[in-house]
Amino acid sequence: MMRTTGRDVATPLDPDEFDGPVDKDRRRTDVLEKKLTEARWTHIALPCCDVDKAIEFYTTMTPLVVVARHEDEDGRNVWLSNDRQVETPFVLVLVEFAKDRGTRQPQLTPFAHLGMEVPDREDVDRIAAEAREMGCLHWEPMELPAPVGYICALKDPDGNVVEISHNQQVFEEVRTLWGS
Repeated sequence: MMRTTGRDVATPLDPDEFDGPVDKDRRRTDVLEKKLTEARWTHIALPCCDVDKAIEFYTTMTPLVVVARHEDEDGRNVWLSNDRQVETPFVLVLVEFAKDRGTRQPQLTPFAHLGMEVPDREDVDRIAAEAREMGCLHWEPMELPAPVGYICALKDPDGNVVEISHNQQVFEEVRTLWGS
């Protein structure tokens, strides 16, 4: 399992990592006061029929953690991201509309998918084995030519495809392009 601690919420920043006391409201104000200087990609939003089942799937089968939850009369949503990814956060927003509660709404299938990279080939095999046991393995592990790498895919509770890859080198290619 990716979530060995069983937590489904992000790890808060450690106050010991900062000089002096940490004031959450002050930190938020400091962040909000920094003016956006260029457009950026921030999230993808997908409907889901049961946000609790979706949280369980994504926090168990992927490296994502819950960073926020919201609810109003129209429904509820959850934001998931990599734990403590401050510099370039990207958020998966899962929305359960009250009027559609319980109605499965697949969006990403059969090929369109969310892609997540893991550090080791063994991680792909382990996640595939867990997904096979849970009945949500969509593609068996396979090695594909560059730039794809070693992959498998899962289906989330709503039928969306989630690719797990190793050595796909998406970040490396972009970093090479822009010199970081």
